[in-house]
Amino acid sequence: MPTALVTGSAGFIGYHLCKRLLDEGYSVIGVDAMTDYYDVALKEARHDMLKEHDKFQAVIARVEEPDMLKGLMAAQGVDVVIHLAAQAGVRYSIDNPMSYVQANLLGSFQVLEAARAHPPAHLLMASTSSVYGANTQMPYKETDKVDTQMSFYAATKKANEAMGHSYAHLYDIPITMFRFFTVYGPWGRPDMALFKFTKAILADEPIDVYNHGKMMRDFTYVEDLVKGISLLIDTPPVRPASEDDIEVGDSLSAVAPFRPVNIGNSCAVQLMDFIKAIEKSVGREAKKNMMDMQAGDVPATWADASLLQRLTGYAPETEVPEGVDAFVKWYRGYYRPNA
Repeated sequence: MPTALVTGSAGFIGYHLCKRLLDEGYSVIGVDAMTDYYDVALKEARHDMLKEHDKFQAVIARVEEPDMLKGLMAAQGVDVVIHLAAQAGVRYSIDNPMSYVQANLLGSFQVLEAARAHPPAHLLMASTSSVYGANTQMPYKETDKVDTQMSFYAATKKANEAMGHSYAHLYDIPITMFRFFTVYGPWGRPDMALFKFTKAILADEPIDVYNHGKMMRDFTYVEDLVKGISLLIDTPPVRPASEDDIEVGDSLSAVAPFRPVNIGNSCAVQLMDFIKAIEKSVGREAKKNMMDMQAGDVPATWADASLLQRLTGYAPETEVPEGVDAFVKWYRGYYRPNA
């Protein structure tokens, strides 16, 4: 059976992806640093569930550690690499930019160097919808220019895309960069809106609503996201013979086996409607602090995910009320706030 190396395996998305790959028959090597950006116990709980599977191997290490991944790939033999490990968060990147240099830039460099030394059949790397920055033409398409990032987090992810393209071109490594759009669901991160809102509403505490609620997001349910990633594994980009071989709307590079792909629900949802879905699921109305826009944030995101559907035949489809209900059910069961 194939072996997948997943970085960031104890993270929100990493846990769900590893679980899916294990269910599909992969052997999975999960690498995670267990950093304390948020509750380490939550990360440990995710890894503990993965460890129940005999085909999961946990490696606790930082991806930016020189040659760690290279040695791991040399010893293990890896068919596919999915690089999710990163310092996340738009707002935190304003307060602590060095952590983004270390995890996102140096860490991704080590992933690329390991792939150069021991080429996998496909390297998939996490990017973000934040790379679209100040773009106002929506929905966002992979062929749009992405030159106006609004946060240092987004800038590091754009740098990862540029780094990946250069390695794909120079060393013929098939690389897919998948751009996430506001992922949510069970086992989510405590710094994300759904988690913070649910926690506050259940505690009868106010929530902070930025830009006075005049925001839209393309909310993507985590199970839909990881299904998209797993399907993309079998669709590695191939260097085209010429630009004429690239179909209209395909973001495939003309000079490298490299392609960015949006994974989103293709539906922009108003923030206030998202809050209403949480209120309905929790069974209580939120007290709202209406706030100005935060630095580094953008008022809207909206994915054109037609390329994902063309490549894999799949389109994310979970509606917000269904996904929110699944999160709230998990949150109540895990934290037992009213126990």
